[in-house]
Amino acid sequence: MVSFLSHLNPIPAFPSYAGPYRVGTTDVEIPAAELPSPSPAPDPSLSTVSFRIFYPCEPSAKPSKSVYWLPDPQHEYIGAYTRFLGASRRLSGFLRNLPFLRMLTYMTIPAARNANILQAPTNGRRWPVMVFSHGLGGTKNAYSHLLGSLSSHGVVVIAADHRDGSSPLSCIHDKPGATPRFVEYQSISHRQAPEVEQARNDQLRIRLWELGMIHEALLKIDRGEPLLNILAEKPLETMGDLAMFMSTLDVHTPGSISWSGHSFGAATVVQLVKSVFYHSAKGAPSSYKPLFKPSASSQIAHQITPSTPVSLLDLWAMPLLSRATKWLNALPMPCYAPNGPGGKNLIVILSEAFFKWESNLTQTKRTISESPTLNTPVNTSHPAPYIFYPVSSAHLSQSDFGILFPWLTRKAFKAEDPARTLRLNTRAILEVMRRNGIDVADTSALDMEEGASGNSSSAGSIGQDSKILQRDGSVTGWIALDLGRSKHEEEAANEATAETADPMEAVVQGEVTKTASN
Repeated sequence: MVSFLSHLNPIPAFPSYAGPYRVGTTDVEIPAAELPSPSPAPDPSLSTVSFRIFYPCEPSAKPSKSVYWLPDPQHEYIGAYTRFLGASRRLSGFLRNLPFLRMLTYMTIPAARNANILQAPTNGRRWPVMVFSHGLGGTKNAYSHLLGSLSSHGVVVIAADHRDGSSPLSCIHDKPGATPRFVEYQSISHRQAPEVEQARNDQLRIRLWELGMIHEALLKIDRGEPLLNILAEKPLETMGDLAMFMSTLDVHTPGSISWSGHSFGAATVVQLVKSVFYHSAKGAPSSYKPLFKPSASSQIAHQITPSTPVSLLDLWAMPLLSRATKWLNALPMPCYAPNGPGGKNLIVILSEAFFKWESNLTQTKRTISESPTLNTPVNTSHPAPYIFYPVSSAHLSQSDFGILFPWLTRKAFKAEDPARTLRLNTRAILEVMRRNGIDVADTSALDMEEGASGNSSSAGSIGQDSKILQRDGSVTGWIALDLGRSKHEEEAANEATAETADPMEAVVQGEVTKTASN
């Protein structure tokens, strides 16, 4: 009866997280002046850095105020999303007051607001940490189900809030209680041209600096150093709800932090780990203009190592092809350093739409290969990276939009079962973490689609979900790709995806509407 009534509720809702831990979340905005900057700030108007933390919380946490999926101020975000989808400013002002759109203000994230963090059961009594970068049209809340699912398995996930004009809207609060300043979406073409390269590079400079500042914030938070959280709900002058994270985060060991992103966020992560790892490399030509150059003494310069785990969802490769960063793009990912693990700590998960986008697939394979400049990427002396995609998945399936609006992604992009797509993504990312010695909880037998016969042994067992990374089709509708195959060869090997698709389906529908005629 409850299940039936839930289908009558017109408000989109998330399923529960599948991991064994309850999930807490807190919203953070810290004055940039309180953090050491690893490189010069690209824009003096960026007075703060902002992010949301998802974390395992105490199971007995008392019910709290709802965590709404649309950030505050909600009516401004509704208007911003309608403009992102092509509405004029005047029309968006009208649309945001329509009842069916106002209904979106009631959507909630199934996490406990500011609940106490759970003591980690790991040997070091610290939780593993992942930093996530959102894509075009995303926000710090737009991937809440994937990130909350990872947290429910014992990962503290930091969702960056980028103020580079890639979100429909983002806010800057210069001080507690201040009226926010808005950073609105910048409509930039997806087609490669000098002015487009410059615009995307400007965005990347902001994104990379923000990730560097978030890293500095995590170090201070774990050390218990006073920081002003402008968004703290408690009337405290210093850390507010951040104090509970002291000595709980595995962020000090080099290579311990995982980095992940979707679409433009995946490109941001590639640019970050390469920029940091090669910050002191010799031989760069005069044409190379680094977008992020941390000082040798900065903490992040010691954090990014060949052991750094990286997961890339629907990597959008075009922003990496700028002439200003051509030298860096030709260098391999840090995992391929002589002392590195190779592709063992690198996973790429595509949607079927991005698999069918041939030029982007080719460049993605080059980017994650040991020799990015070769026309046919190969790995010669290191293990190959993991590359998969779920059948019948769209670009939006990697985010909350697919699971909140399945009818839209099914109708517009022929995407099926977005909840399963996110479960597969979660399983694969967790298993890569396990295989690299990171202590996370087991995937349930239900999520592994094994029914009652599944193995649900103790948390942290290495290789517990081995099927998800097998390349033999052990998991239905989960297709493994090979670096050396072309798209047409991949299609021939996988009949389920042999149909040709319009590559422009790979990007957000609103972006297609605005750029298809360019």
